[in-house]
Amino acid sequence: MEFPELLRLIDERSAAFSAAVAAAPALDAQVPTCPGWTLLDLAHHLGEGRRKWALIVAAGPASAPPPPPVPAEPAPQDRASLLSWLAASTQQLLDALRSAGPDRGCWTWWAASESPQTSGAVARHQLQEVAVHTYDAQLTTGAPEPLPTAVALDGVEEFLATCCAGAYRWPHAPAALDYHATEGRSWRLSLAADGVRLSRSPAPTPADASLTATASELVLTLYGRIPFDSLPLTGDRRHFDLLVAWDPDE
Repeated sequence: MEFPELLRLIDERSAAFSAAVAAAPALDAQVPTCPGWTLLDLAHHLGEGRRKWALIVAAGPASAPPPPPVPAEPAPQDRASLLSWLAASTQQLLDALRSAGPDRGCWTWWAASESPQTSGAVARHQLQEVAVHTYDAQLTTGAPEPLPTAVALDGVEEFLATCCAGAYRWPHAPAALDYHATEGRSWRLSLAADGVRLSRSPAPTPADASLTATASELVLTLYGRIPFDSLPLTGDRRHFDLLVAWDPDE
């Protein structure tokens, strides 16, 4: 997905998140997919995250994230102020990304992964962050919608590249896991002691296990919003159990 389209979709999904917050009967409603969080907590998390990543992108190449501003601006508690604050948070992130462009380096927590440490990769990940949290907010109000197809298709690959694939040691027997989106795209995650690699399927050899669903369902599964065993699964599901329990940084 091109950089301008990523920015457009961040803005579009942010507006959808705010619309869910505006429609909610109460901000203290519990978010089913974020145990212990209210809708207000979720909104604060999303807005504070946009501001944090705006600072990170603006700082450029670095070995650590920049410190937060002191004093930090308190997140609003009332709905009208909250919605204005969320819009300003999104604008801060978009302004920082536009100023940096897609290729500028910056600190990220995924240094060892297959995703680059660039503002473009930050934009790609931030789109998924706001898309999944929009689903959370919509679910809280009782009207969840699937992730837009283009967002979800990029989201499957972005999650696997950023959160799974890289110079990590897979501590179990080697395995090949396939993810098939019903929209016509597939990915293979190859797990081995010498690293975890992501590739586009079809692959010449069969997978040890595979999931097939819409791209939206696959993204929501990867982010733990719906259980993976609720999707059509072939092969040995224990491979997915091990992957879900695995911490690449250990």
